Amino acid sequence: GIFLAAHFTASTTMAFNSLIHILRDVNFGWLMQNIHANGASMFFLCIYMHIGRGIYYGSYLYKKTWNIGILLLLLTMATAFMGYVLP
Repeated sequence: GIFLAAHFTASTTMAFNSLIHILRDVNFGWLMQNIHANGASMFFLCIYMHIGRGIYYGSYLYKKTWNIGILLLLLTMATAFMGYVLP
C-alpha cells in the first residue's frame, strides 16, 4: 500500500489517472496493485478461517474475547470497504 500511495493522487479529478499511471508507467506497478488486492482477499480468507476455527472449538463461550474479535472483524471490514471505494 505504501508503494502504491507514493504514486497515487487523492483528488476527484486525478484519482483514476493516477491509477492508470501506476498500472502502465510505474515499473511493476501492475504487479504491486495485484499483490495488494489479492493480499487483502487472502487476509480476509485467513480471518474467516480463524472465525470458523473459533466456532468449531467453541471459543464463542468466552464472551468478552469473542465480542472483541467480532468488533475487530467489523473494524477490518470497514477499513477494507474504505480501501475498496478508492479507485
